Order: sequence, then structure tokens, then C-alpha cells
Amino acid sequence: MIIAVDGPAASGKGTIARRIARELDFAYLDTGLLYRGVGVAVLDRGENPEDAGAATRAAESFDPALMADPRLRGDEAAVAASKVAAIPGVRAAMLDFQRGFGRTPPDGKKGAVLDGRDIGTVIFPDADVKLFVTAAVEVRAERRHKELLERGSPSIYARVLQEMQERDQRDRSRSTAPMAIAPDAVVIDTSALDVEAAFEAAMDPIRKKHDR
Repeated sequence: MIIAVDGPAASGKGTIARRIARELDFAYLDTGLLYRGVGVAVLDRGENPEDAGAATRAAESFDPALMADPRLRGDEAAVAASKVAAIPGVRAAMLDFQRGFGRTPPDGKKGAVLDGRDIGTVIFPDADVKLFVTAAVEVRAERRHKELLERGSPSIYARVLQEMQERDQRDRSRSTAPMAIAPDAVVIDTSALDVEAAFEAAMDPIRKKHDR
């Protein structure tokens, strides 16, 4: 069973996807970390994440071990990721990795949960269950702002909001695999939901499919 969880930054999709994977004992892949890893690899080489050649080379030689690097959780990696993710060569290089993970989950798991921007539209358009987790951009910016402060990182809400709006625009308007809601996806707006309510909303279509 393959479950696709898509949505914009700070919508709660990662939290929901990880919880689903634990609940079902499925393998979990945060595909955003792949692109963050490529972005950091480009930066480490002293190159520009918007340089298609540099980003594609980094993607083609990507070492999955880099996904454990704590730097990938930072804002610099997030910004770099949204830039490299718009490059066709990068997405092509990541395509096989993601599909292989879903079709043959590691550790003998019976299913996989993948979260990202284009899982239900491009990577697995035939996924058993597709979820699109979203929230108002102001709510998402406030979540990210709070997260940064709790982490001890300096943060200004207005700047976080602007960066998130810019990132959303890049994700929606890129020519290759833009962020979009699959026609058969279940949309979950977490703006006014707590974690438990969001999780239950996500599990409802999964249980219906799983119990058939």
C-alpha cells in the first residue's frame, strides 16, 4: 500500500505522514529531505542552487546518507531545496529513488508513506490513498516562526511570512512537477485543527481503503 501526502511547507504534512507510518508500521520517506540534501550539497561545493548544471550534478551523485545531516532542518537548506526542486534534471534524478522506496519499502514493510509536493500527482499518481494537507499561509508562517524561536534561532514573523509566500509561489509555478492537488486527493486543512484531529482526518480515508 502506498500513501501519498502532499502539501505546502509547515502545513503539518510531515507530522501527519510520520504518525500514519507509525500507526500502520509502514516505511516513511520525507522526500523534502532529498531536495534539501541536494541543496546543501550544492552549497557545500560553493555553487548556486539555482544553477541547473550544478544542482543536477549534485542530484545525480547524491548520497542518501546526507539525509541524516542536521543542517537539512535549517532554513538555509529549505530555501536551497525549493530552488533545486524547480530544476528538471534534479527531479528526474530523484524520481527513481522515490519510486523504488514506495514499490519496495525497506525493512520488509508492507507499505510506504511518502510526503512531499508531487507524490500524488507525479511520483505515484496511482497511490492507494492521496492526501493534500494545507493551511492558511499566515498560520503556517506563525508555526514556522514559533518553531525557529523554540529552536533558539532568530526569527522575524514578517520575514518568515514573506519567505513562505515566495516559496509557495516557486512550488506552484515551476515548470516541472508543480505543487498541485491531485483530483482524487482528500484535502485536509489544518488551520484550525490540533495534531490529533488532523491525524484522525487523515486516517479516515486510509482506514476505509485498508478495510476493503
